[in-house]
Amino acid sequence: MKHCTSLLLLILLFGLISKAQDPWKIKANQIDPANYYGVTVANGIIGIVSAPQPFKVKNVILAGAYDTYGRGRVSNFLNGFNLLNMYIEIDGKRLDGQNTKGMQQELDMQHASFTTKLTYGSKADVKYTYYALRQLPFSVLMDVTITAKEDMKLTAASVMETPDALRDVENYYNEIDRPHVTLSLLTSTAKSPTGKLQLCASNSFLFNEQHGTEPKIIHEMWDNNSHLMKFNKTLKAGESYTYSVVGSTISSAQHADPLNEAERMIIFAKLEGHDRLVKFHNQAWDELWKSDIQIDGDPQAQQDVRSMLYHLTSFSRAGTSYSLSPMGLSGLGYNGHIFWDTDIWMFPALLVLHPDIAKSLIEYRFERLEAARKNAFSHGFKGAMYPWESADTGVEETPVWALSGPFEHHISADVALAAWNYYCVTQDKVWLREKGWPILSQTADFWASRVERNGPNQYDIKNVVAADEWAENVDNNAFTNAAAKINLKNANLAAAVLGIPQNKDWTLVEQNIPILNFADGVTKEHATYKGEGIKQADVNLLAYPLKTITDKNAILKDLAYYETRIPDEGTPAMTHAIFALLYARTGNGEKAYKYFSEAYQPNLNPPFRVIAETKGGTNPYFATGAGGVLQSVLMGFGGLDITNKGIIQIPSVLPAKWKSVKITGVGLDNKSFEVTRKN
Repeated sequence: MKHCTSLLLLILLFGLISKAQDPWKIKANQIDPANYYGVTVANGIIGIVSAPQPFKVKNVILAGAYDTYGRGRVSNFLNGFNLLNMYIEIDGKRLDGQNTKGMQQELDMQHASFTTKLTYGSKADVKYTYYALRQLPFSVLMDVTITAKEDMKLTAASVMETPDALRDVENYYNEIDRPHVTLSLLTSTAKSPTGKLQLCASNSFLFNEQHGTEPKIIHEMWDNNSHLMKFNKTLKAGESYTYSVVGSTISSAQHADPLNEAERMIIFAKLEGHDRLVKFHNQAWDELWKSDIQIDGDPQAQQDVRSMLYHLTSFSRAGTSYSLSPMGLSGLGYNGHIFWDTDIWMFPALLVLHPDIAKSLIEYRFERLEAARKNAFSHGFKGAMYPWESADTGVEETPVWALSGPFEHHISADVALAAWNYYCVTQDKVWLREKGWPILSQTADFWASRVERNGPNQYDIKNVVAADEWAENVDNNAFTNAAAKINLKNANLAAAVLGIPQNKDWTLVEQNIPILNFADGVTKEHATYKGEGIKQADVNLLAYPLKTITDKNAILKDLAYYETRIPDEGTPAMTHAIFALLYARTGNGEKAYKYFSEAYQPNLNPPFRVIAETKGGTNPYFATGAGGVLQSVLMGFGGLDITNKGIIQIPSVLPAKWKSVKITGVGLDNKSFEVTRKN
């Protein structure tokens, strides 16, 4: 009987675990405001970050909105208008975190929505859900349902709040009457800190009642930084009442007339109607999820990997020229700047699953090619030298105290690699000629002028910050040199595709840039490297993504050496992801799984398992790390490989606990690839 009881407990426990590891939904059934890290709902333009306080959101981030303020004397992301905060009063009592209980929150990754549920004593249950509408890049929607447990009077308000950094705020309330509809518009506009940008937002209620019977709207102005519209409603016990708020926000970075455009977009969304808004939003996400990663045998890994894919997809968008910062649209981390994090870590996963989104990231670099040319000129070089940190204009945005700005030159080769890989996946020769070739050729010209020609096999690249950023002002860094060689080689490959004569000097330079080794054959990180601890992967990137080192024994020798040089703390998530990828490709599934787990699990924060940059870190969401881990699954366990002729599948192995990995919607042809564990 004892064994039967134990078995029953195990079955029940497994059922609870399986339920908690829903492949599409991440649930927080207990909210601790003191240990809470918000999760983001985004559509590639607007990011909405959740909060533990009832009826609040933490941040609203608008892609492309930068101004110079705060630390660093460089451009920073701006918080946008908080257009989804609200309040609810029941019988004159305002609900808050003190007088409500049972708060539960849930992120639905399948349709990119965030739901909060709570109870107000014996009087009411409240549920609200918000969306960053995927089909309308500058619009959001929130649905609210109040279920009365006893007769009650409801007051519901939508509150428009202006972030502290904005200035010269102007608030408006307008009503537009038509025979079939009344449009009530709550609108705010303000300047960015220096006056460079105008930011605007507007919202409106959506009611289910017939026109003429909907609640009367009341507008209240509290101060310049906050105003609201509200309505009253009487509910009977057992009655449920649902209303919605639709909002739009835009800046002069996206439109020449943002104030009027914000209101036009609200009118459009309101007259589309609630059901059509949700229908088209869901359809857009259904289309995106045709490209997916399905892991059989590890429910928690499935949920985590899908969360990473959800975040990268929600932070980016096809048809734009926006790129991805390390924290995506989850906040103001890293000032919203664009680093190599995009081109090396996040871009490849998007490229194989969503080439149309990846195109936007490359478009961002192409549009800033002229700024990169000027940057090269100012440093005494030819061609195009991309800045280490980039924002809206494409000039160098690294704070001056960080030496990576003047010296982390591998970024130019990283951009070029992304451009070449985009061509490889799409085989789009028109794009290659018009946009890929200018990037590849001008970054190749940069390296041809950057090297110091000191004799055969000694075209040195001196005085750089390595990919391992603890190595500052070193010579002949392994990753920098190898990335430059690949840049030069791919530029000539592009020339061949386009029928352009080969550049003999690029070939000469590529063949004479050295890759250094220790006496035992281990690749040496830089000329003066003596085995110190390293911040992140450098040498191991030569095996992937650069593919400069292809011999299995050499790859394993470099892994064995450098995996012991990574400290337990203070290093970013991507390093272990590269170790996982390489071990999966070289046949060690268990070691690959060990590093796959170490790449992100120690970095998770409650209650939504959002990823921080480092173990024990508290700065989520670290989209760069997510990109690295996704590559460990796609190109490691999944065996995908980007070649000059397109995407192929190469041999790889799975860990013992995974039965299979299936990758759907790959490339322009939406192919599927699968790896099944061999017993």
